Order: sequence, then structure tokens, then C-alpha cells
Amino acid sequence: MSTPAERFHRQASFAGLELLSTAVILLDAQLKVRHVNPAAENLFKISQRQLVGHPIAHLLGQSHELDAAMANALQNRWSYTGYNIAVAQPSAEVLHLDCTVTAVDADGASLLLEFRPIDQLMKAAREERLLEQQQASRELIRNLAHEIKNPLGGIRGSAQLLEHELRALENAPQLKEYTQVIISESDRLQDLMQRLLSSHRTMQPALVNVHDILEHVRRLIQAEYSAVRVRRDYDTSLPDLTGDREQLIQAILNIARNAAQAMNEKGEIIFRTRALRQVTLAKRRYRLALEIQVIDNGPGIPDAIREKIFYPLVSGREGGSGLGLTLAQSFIRQHQGSIEVDSRPGRTSFKLLLPLQAGEKRPGEQQ
Repeated sequence: MSTPAERFHRQASFAGLELLSTAVILLDAQLKVRHVNPAAENLFKISQRQLVGHPIAHLLGQSHELDAAMANALQNRWSYTGYNIAVAQPSAEVLHLDCTVTAVDADGASLLLEFRPIDQLMKAAREERLLEQQQASRELIRNLAHEIKNPLGGIRGSAQLLEHELRALENAPQLKEYTQVIISESDRLQDLMQRLLSSHRTMQPALVNVHDILEHVRRLIQAEYSAVRVRRDYDTSLPDLTGDREQLIQAILNIARNAAQAMNEKGEIIFRTRALRQVTLAKRRYRLALEIQVIDNGPGIPDAIREKIFYPLVSGREGGSGLGLTLAQSFIRQHQGSIEVDSRPGRTSFKLLLPLQAGEKRPGEQQ
């Protein structure tokens, strides 16, 4: 297979780089950015317009190893690959990348930098393994829920009959308390079982606006947790999405509620939306995808459950059902999307990626 540099040489312009899934940046002889392809814009979360004409050091910072590699490539026409280069992002994320530097000569470009996240393959394998485990767990829980629902109905019905018979007794009020406990706990368990089974309902897709959904969730969170501030960082140019409105509301609401509860019902949550190009989701390539981030400044996810937070009945909060994130992930999977999480003390980010299909309209466009 040819390298990006070889493919580049066969192109009359930079257009050939647009379709590559590899992040590529072209530099001139003064190490100023000439071109950034969409994969690099996605990786570094910055637009070509913000980079072109600026020194590459503005993006990558100072790296003696990489600076020497670029100087050698310019002088000796050598190729070079650097491993595990750390690049700090404005969003406070740190990217760990492999970078290949190749000398080129076309349209004012002298160097081609090819970037690969070193954890990309590991991440894909881990996601596939976790998905298999989660699917097995959900199937087990679903079967258990079916088995538990019928006995629960019998317990509740028997408690109601017993309560009716107790009315004739002198100490009925005291005994009625016990039957009420049985009935209320049966109702609580039935509600839990219904929530476990609800993720398997048929989707009802329609064109929806993601910001309408986020605003609905924002109002619910602020009504429920008045001390939590919800800040918005929206890309209002995003097109409408084909999806199930109720499922998307529930998925984002579950994540935001978890965030509010983790912060002891006070702190800040950020709703952020962005467009991503050339994204692979569920082993399928999409030209355009929607990114929704729910970011909080809480204590972070405990290490003990970080790898299991999407499993059913796993919760980091005392008294939590452990179903909110399970349902959120199930709903997003039904939309052919994915959820990623990055957490440390002071910043936890849930990133929802949803594919945008051809034909979905931008705000203000006619159907």
C-alpha cells in the first residue's frame, strides 16, 4: 500500500488528502502550515483556517525530537517517525501521537506530517471487547427481568388481598403499614424491571434538532438541580439529525443527571456540540458526524468502576440503580453511534458521536 506521501505526489493539488482517514498537515520550508486535511482538523479540534500561515509550533508546541526530524527532512530529504509525542489541546486533553515526517515538493509544501493516535488500535479492540461484554450482560439482565416481573406481580396482588382482609381486624392500621411496604417495594422493583426492558423498544425516527433536545434537557436539569449551572457551547450550523427524540433526550438526561449527582448537586455542566468529518462508527465510515459532549467539573469517576460504568447495575453512587448509563449507551447504539468517556478529578467528559446521513438538512433549510 502506498504511503500518504506517495499518494500526495500523484495529486495535482491538496484535494487528494481530503479523503484520507489519516491526519495530515503540510508545511512550507519555514515550517508554516500550508494545508490541513479533515482528519487532522478532527484530531486536533481546530480548523484549517485557524492554522494556515501559522508556524506548526503553535499547534504542537516545542518538541526537540520533532524539530530535529523536520530540520533533517528538509536538509537531507529523509523520512522520520517519532513515537509517543504528547500534544496538549486547548480543551485540556493531551494527545499521544506517532508522527511521520516526509519531505515533499509541490505547491509550496516542503514537508508532510502524518499523525496517528497511538492508542487507536488499542481503543478499537477495547471498545469491541467491552461491547461484547455489555451485550452479554444486557441479555442476562433482560432475561432476569422477564423472570422477575411475574413473581413480583403475584407478590403485589397477594399483599393487596391481604390488606383487604386486614380491615376487619382491630390492629389493622399497624398491619396495613407492612402490606404497604410490600406493595411499594414491589412497585419499585417493577419499575426497575421496566427500565431494564425499555431499551429494547422499537425506535421512532424523525428529523430532530439536537439543540432543541439539549435545551429540553437543560431545563429539566436546572429545574431538578437549581445549584447546578449548565453552560452552552453550541455549533448552531449543525444539520438536523434523524433519530428518536425521546431516546436521545433520555440518553443525554441520564448522563447529565449522573454528572449533577456526582457533583453533590452543585457545580457546572457544559453542553458542547461540534461537527466531525470522516468518522468511523460501528466499523462504518461516515463523511459527517455529530459530536455532543457533556462535561462536568465534579470529582471524576472512581478508578474501581471506570471500565465498567456502562454495565447494568454498576453505580458509583450509594443508592444508585446503575441503569442510567446502560440505557444511554443502548439508545446511542441504536442510532449507530458511540459514547466515549474521559475522566479525571475536576473534569469528566462524556462524548456522544452520532452519524449524520446524506440528506439531513441544516437549520433554516426547506425540506
